[in-house]
Amino acid sequence: MKFFVHPLAAIGLSLFTVVATTGTSTAQAPAAATTSNSTVSADEDRGYLVKVGDQAPEDFELVLQDGSKTSLKELRGKTVILQFTASWCSVCRKEMPHLEQMWQTYKDRNVVLIGVDRDEPIETVKKFHKDMKITYPLALDPGADIFGRFANKKSGVTRNVVIDATGKIVYLTRLYDEKEFADMVKVIDTLAKKS
Repeated sequence: MKFFVHPLAAIGLSLFTVVATTGTSTAQAPAAATTSNSTVSADEDRGYLVKVGDQAPEDFELVLQDGSKTSLKELRGKTVILQFTASWCSVCRKEMPHLEQMWQTYKDRNVVLIGVDRDEPIETVKKFHKDMKITYPLALDPGADIFGRFANKKSGVTRNVVIDATGKIVYLTRLYDEKEFADMVKVIDTLAKKS
């Protein structure tokens, strides 16, 4: 006598076995736990190499689309948001108007926002900046070298790294989620009030 197991039943049994033996489901990533000034989550699942509480890497220079240069060392004493982006990224394009609105609110409050464009030539970055009608600067990131200091180069863009005045990472985002973005703005607001 042959037994037939429906494919959905087999999947359910497999999932039940995983949950029963490990105590967690592999079907859903751990939810983020929000603290008063940061989101602590499975950052490795989001492709990050850094985590909230780490000192931000400072061993690089940011070359902006207008040719000027800066670095995190030079920006110490300010709240810095690095927005990792690319012209081909539709989620980045969706998030950028919200970042521009946030930038207009905080740009005169000791807050710096720099978009870090992943591995695109200067002409593309300038056109992207113009097309998006943003006023915050974009920096070049040839070879995704800056990106690779914060996240696995094989992981996707659309990330924000919020760094406090001491150079410590205080908030990380991935993709564009309205609640996560609103929480990030609250963190930035708190930091801006301190400076």
